Amino acid sequence: MTEVFTFAELIRDGVLEIGDGYRAKNEELGGNGPVFLRAAYLQDSGFVRNMPERFQRTDFAFFGPKVAQLGDVVITTKGNSTGRIGIIREPQVGAIYSPHLSYWRSRDHNRLDQGYLQAWALSVGFSEQLPGLAYSTDMAPYLSLRDQGRLSISLPPISQQRLVARYRTALDDKIDLNRRTNETLEAMARALFRDWFVDFGPTRAKMEGRAPYLDADTWALFPERLDEEGKPEGWRGGHASDLIVFNPREALPKGLETPYLDMAALPTGSAIAQVPVRRPFASGSKFRNGDALLARITPCLENGKTAFVTDLQANEVGWGSTEFIVMRALPPVPRPFSYLLARYERFREHAIRSMTGTSGRQRADAQAIAQFPLSIPDDAAIWSGFSELVDPIFALVAQNSVASRTLAETRDLLLPKLMSGEIRVRDVEAVL
Repeated sequence: MTEVFTFAELIRDGVLEIGDGYRAKNEELGGNGPVFLRAAYLQDSGFVRNMPERFQRTDFAFFGPKVAQLGDVVITTKGNSTGRIGIIREPQVGAIYSPHLSYWRSRDHNRLDQGYLQAWALSVGFSEQLPGLAYSTDMAPYLSLRDQGRLSISLPPISQQRLVARYRTALDDKIDLNRRTNETLEAMARALFRDWFVDFGPTRAKMEGRAPYLDADTWALFPERLDEEGKPEGWRGGHASDLIVFNPREALPKGLETPYLDMAALPTGSAIAQVPVRRPFASGSKFRNGDALLARITPCLENGKTAFVTDLQANEVGWGSTEFIVMRALPPVPRPFSYLLARYERFREHAIRSMTGTSGRQRADAQAIAQFPLSIPDDAAIWSGFSELVDPIFALVAQNSVASRTLAETRDLLLPKLMSGEIRVRDVEAVL
């Protein structure tokens, strides 16, 4: 039989523990101790990889229960991101929660399964209650521990809770595997970009007498030595604008409903943006599949907001924020080249240096960015060889992203019905 409890009742009965983060002083940070897990590190896609702030002290006991444990449910509690949910996985274990995060942790696993609590936090059972708590005043959104105590959760028998947890874990593990696979694939593509067009690895290997590490035909495309300027012999010096069109012209009639991406849809450390929504065109950047989108405004540029567009139909034009710079590779340059350049750290530093404007509203200059210096091969066969390597990588990245979205939709559709008893376990197994 399913029973309904408030968080306050479960806390009183010793079933649930909730808490907020540690209020760190600046002088406590800057060491090599545990990560200070800030709310900004929790994005819609999960926790970011780069979490630079660490404590000086390393004695976890000092921080008490504010140390992240495997499986904790984490929720942001202040600002426009209030109510964003995260699950603590291995990379975050041992981090110290910041004040704008709260954690939810089962203390009695025979009454409240932690995996079930995770599933409930990601369901409409929670999201439908959030507006009445965090947005109950005209002040900025805020979800206090007292507000969290008013949350109501439906608890079926523990056996049913564990089944829900089992299926949610199976789906989320597959989603996480796809995410980690995409991280590896993208790292491979970035390494190829750097080796071919920054470090000139094949030419250097030839000069040093090292064995080929590419197929014979591709290896033969690279010059035998570097010239006096340090670029492969026969390559020319140029600029990004020789290979990429910045903010290409596209025509979209006013009011035409077409895919739209806002700034929040762009990822900070990966290639694929959130699914576009269809919206009547008003004004903004315009792009096609294969274009790279680079945030030009502070702090989005510094935070790494960049995407490779993959979700449009053939020949479809999408649109988005006026704060995007659109980068489109010129044939025969492979389309992913523009994205790989946009992720290249020196290019990003160049873009940041071009920023002008008042404090807090500075923007990068597309014309200045286009002058980023590059060494350019005139042999189309090199671009063809690079395309043969990177195009399949980005096709697989896009495929994995679509699969993960399908899995997430399946999870969000089926698990609430399983939690409520509306469908049976064998029905879920048949769908999975």
